[in-house]
Amino acid sequence: MFPTPIQKRSQAAQLTYQSFLPIALILWLLPLIAVAVFSIKPDSDFTTGNYWGWPSSFEGFANYGKVFFESDMPRYMLNSVFITVPTVIGAVALSCMAGFALGIYKFKSNIWIFFMFVAGNFVPFQILMIPVRDLTLDMGLYNTIPGLVLFHIAFQTGFCTLFMRNFIRQLPFELIEAARVEGVAEWRIFWFVVLPLMKPAIAALAVLIFTFIWNDYFWAVVLTQGVESQPVTAGITSFNAQYRAAYHLMSAGSIVAALPPVIMFFAMQKHFIAGLTLGAVK
Repeated sequence: MFPTPIQKRSQAAQLTYQSFLPIALILWLLPLIAVAVFSIKPDSDFTTGNYWGWPSSFEGFANYGKVFFESDMPRYMLNSVFITVPTVIGAVALSCMAGFALGIYKFKSNIWIFFMFVAGNFVPFQILMIPVRDLTLDMGLYNTIPGLVLFHIAFQTGFCTLFMRNFIRQLPFELIEAARVEGVAEWRIFWFVVLPLMKPAIAALAVLIFTFIWNDYFWAVVLTQGVESQPVTAGITSFNAQYRAAYHLMSAGSIVAALPPVIMFFAMQKHFIAGLTLGAVK
C-alpha cells in the first residue's frame, strides 16, 4: 500500500534517485534563482537582451536602494502587515471557537454546519470576483484595508475551522469530562484546558494563513487600488511604466516581498512541523 523507502530499494534505484534529485531541485529553484539574478542587473541588460547572461555590472545595491528609498515599496510592505496580521489573528481566533463547538459538542445539525464550513473551500474564487467587489462598494469598504481584512477572514475561516475541528477531536475527551465534573464553566474549559493543547495547531495554522494572505495577488488587485491600501504583491506592479517595465526593480521588489513569509516559516518551523505531525503516530 505504501511506497518502499529509498533506503530499502536496490542500488540502481538509489543511484537514480540521487542523480535526479539535484536536477529536480535546480529546476524547482530556477525561477527564484532567475529573479534573484535579475534583481542585481542594470536596466541596460534588459534593453540589450541580456536576460540570461552574466550581469554587465553589479547593480544590487542601487536596485534595492531604489526599491526602499525611491518608491512606495515600504508603504506597500506596511499595508501587507496591516492586512495579514489582523487576518491571521481573526481567522485563527474564530476557527478555534468554531472548531471547539463543532468538535466537542454533539448536537443535531453539527455535521451540516461543519459541511457548510468545508463546502465554502470548494467554491472557485474567480466566480465570486464581481459579487464580492459589488458588496464592498455597497458597504463602503472598497479600496480599504479593513475591507480586505474582513474579506480574508471570512474566506479563510472555513479552512481554519476544518483544520481546528479535526485537531480538537483528537484531544483526550476525558480531560474535558474531568473539568465538567469539577464544575468548571465551558468557557473556562476552552480557555484553560483546550486552548493550551492547541498551541502546535495554532502555530502551524498561523504560518499557513500568513503565507496565503501575504502572497495573495488576485483579491489584492480586485478589491484595492493605489498606494493607500494595496499590499506589496499588487504594489510591485507600480514599477511598470506606460511603455516599458523596470524588470530589475520588479525583481528586487519580489525578493523583498518574499522575505517575510520565509522568515516566518523558519522562525516557526519547529512548531509548524509539530502541529502538522501531531497525531500522525500513536
